[in-house]
Amino acid sequence: MESILTEELILEDLIRASHHFFGLEVIESSPIKRGWLNLKWRITTGSGQFLLKQYNKERFKLYNPEDLKFAFSQQVRLNNQGLECPNLLSHDESILLESDKGELFIVMEYCQGKLISPGKANAHQVYNLGRATGKMHRLLNDGTLGSKDTPQFVPPSREERLAHWKSVLKKAREAGKIELLDDIETQLKATEEMNIENLEILSTGWAHRDLWVDNILFDHNRLTAILDFDRLKYDYPQLDVARAVMSCALDDYFDVSLASAFIEGYSEERTVMDGYLTNSLQLLWYMESPWWIHSNMDQHSVPPARFAKEMIWLANNHKNMSTLLGNI
Repeated sequence: MESILTEELILEDLIRASHHFFGLEVIESSPIKRGWLNLKWRITTGSGQFLLKQYNKERFKLYNPEDLKFAFSQQVRLNNQGLECPNLLSHDESILLESDKGELFIVMEYCQGKLISPGKANAHQVYNLGRATGKMHRLLNDGTLGSKDTPQFVPPSREERLAHWKSVLKKAREAGKIELLDDIETQLKATEEMNIENLEILSTGWAHRDLWVDNILFDHNRLTAILDFDRLKYDYPQLDVARAVMSCALDDYFDVSLASAFIEGYSEERTVMDGYLTNSLQLLWYMESPWWIHSNMDQHSVPPARFAKEMIWLANNHKNMSTLLGNI
C-alpha cells in the first residue's frame, strides 16, 4: 500500500510541476508499467497527450547527468530531422526538470503504437526499423557531434575474457548449479574459437545503445517510434544493428528473412559491406555475454532471461554465422 501511495504522491507532485513549467492541465493519467525503477504515466491534457517520466533517485545515480542531457538534446535534434522518436518539452532550455519535492522528470510527446514481444516482428516492421536505424545513425554521425578517441565499449583481450569465463564456471560449480555449466562452457569455447581481430576493424560512432523491442513502437506494419535514448553515447553503431536484429529475429529459431529485411532497410540510409551483420552480431555477443551469462542466471527475470537466450544462441552459432546469414 505504501508503494502505491508513494507513486500517487509522486504523480501529484509531477502534475503540479507540469502545470508550473508547461501550463499543462492534466485531465486523466494512467501508469505505464514498463522499465526498471523509473515511473511513467500517460497524461491526457487540454493540449493533447504526453508521457511523464520520473527518474528514480537510486537509478539516477547510475547516470552521468551531463551525458543524459546530451542524449536528450540529440533526441530533440533527431525528432526535428524527421526520425520517428518522441519530441521532448523544454523550459528555459532545460529538458530534465526538478519538482517542488525534488523529483527529476521529463515530459515528452506521447507516441501511438504498440510494443511487440521479442521474436514476434514481421518483415515489414523489421524493414521499417532497419531504415529508421540507418537514418538515426546517418544523422548522429553527420559530423555535427564530431568523434571521440575511444568508444564506450573497449573489447577486452581473449585472455581476459577466458579468465572471466573460467571464473564463472568455478562459481557455478561451487554453487552446485550443474544445469548452468553447459551454457557457460559454450561461452568459453566460443571465446577460444572467435577471431577477435575482426573486432579491431569495426567503425566507431554515435549510437542509441539500447535498441530492443521494449524501446520500439509499431502500428501494424509501420514503425511509430524509437524510444529511450538515455544510453546514447559514442560507441559502435553496429551494436544497435545487432541488438535490434537479435531482438526481432530470434524466436524458437533465428529467422534469416527478418535479418535480411532489417539490413535491406538499413542499407537505404547507410553503406553496408558483406559480412556487416555477421560482424555486428559477434561484437554484440562479445560485449553482452558477461552481462547475462553468469552463475546466478537461474534467477533472471523475464528480460535478462531473454538476453541470456540470445547470448547462448550466438555462442552456439558463431562458427557458422556467416553461412547462416548468407554473408550479410
